[in-house]
Amino acid sequence: MSSPDSDENYQSNEPEFTAQKENILKQILSSEARLRLNNVKMVKPDVANTVENYLINLASQGRVRPPVTDDQLKQILLSIQQPKRDFKINRR
Repeated sequence: MSSPDSDENYQSNEPEFTAQKENILKQILSSEARLRLNNVKMVKPDVANTVENYLINLASQGRVRPPVTDDQLKQILLSIQQPKRDFKINRR
């Protein structure tokens, strides 16, 4: 069970965490890629959050060469999104 003090600490650290996250993304993304990620965030915040965490993990491991271009971000978005299901209706 969490105490009220821990909830207050979490809420006070959240803006700081978000600011750090944004700063890291500014360093590793090109301006076009940042714009695309912000557009995705407005439509699908869960997908954008997954991509942000993925990029930050890659950067912390040194596996990404900044800046990540818009085309590279498109490929990451395509690989993260789940495939759409096709439905075929047969009428007789």
